[in-house]
Amino acid sequence: MEMDGILRVMPSAVRRPLQEAVEDVSLLREIRLRSGREMFIYYDNKERVLGRNGFTVTEDAGRIIISEQMIKETIDYISNYSLYAVEEELGRGYITIAGGHRAGICGHVVLSGGKVKAVRNISSVNLRIAHEMPGCAMKLANGIYQEGRMENTLIISPPGGGKTTLLRDLIRVLSEKGYQIGVVDERSEIAAMSGATPGNNLGPRVDILDGCPKAIGITMLLRSMAPDIIAVDEIGSEDDVKEIGYAAVSGCNVIATAHGHDVEDVKRNTRLKYLIEEGFFRRVVVLGKTPMPGTVVNIYRGKQS
Repeated sequence: MEMDGILRVMPSAVRRPLQEAVEDVSLLREIRLRSGREMFIYYDNKERVLGRNGFTVTEDAGRIIISEQMIKETIDYISNYSLYAVEEELGRGYITIAGGHRAGICGHVVLSGGKVKAVRNISSVNLRIAHEMPGCAMKLANGIYQEGRMENTLIISPPGGGKTTLLRDLIRVLSEKGYQIGVVDERSEIAAMSGATPGNNLGPRVDILDGCPKAIGITMLLRSMAPDIIAVDEIGSEDDVKEIGYAAVSGCNVIATAHGHDVEDVKRNTRLKYLIEEGFFRRVVVLGKTPMPGTVVNIYRGKQS
């Protein structure tokens, strides 16, 4: 991950102090900009306020207050000066940028037919930094086998808990072990494609459907690429569950992630509850944020047939 790519989408007035403050980009988690408020940085597992001389905030080097113009400047950079081109993403509340980083946005919501059509007068931007952590999934990869067979695995964490980072490295490890893996990268965060080339290292035996809805992509991969494993991020809809079930009867394993603090939290979604209690997911991995995002808190064994 390069700091230059992050700085390019920041308002010009904050680039120098941000660059001076962030000595190790691998410790950077979030950058939050709110119109009329201070600029908050989540760095080295701590919330920090950015001043004109980095994280040192004094009377002489005061806090940087984000203006409406700074927000507009950031959105221009993120959208490449074309809000229309990213209107569909804005309707979901975020834009994925080069490197797989996700820029969440808030502002005035415009509805059409009960659905979000656009977001105007953007007042907040939260840039969540995507990370590659090679080797972080090695231990987990060795723990999701049963009698020499890969088990269907669900990875759970709260937002920002490291599930996408762990999934990304798990794909790489299993690919290098010889598995053919199909990835449905609906939000362009797993592979961070640049044209036809992945920006992140997912290993040598990976086929990627970029920007494709999971429920469509799973079927496409099964019919066209004969994967041993299909990997998807953030499941939960009825269509997701239906297509995961289709993969199961097609002889393909699935690795997926979902939002939640623990198993009981995830099971409040009745569709995911069914997949867990009926034993489709034989391994359920719970992640926490301490001492750092991506920490494995527990691994549960699902119902055995």
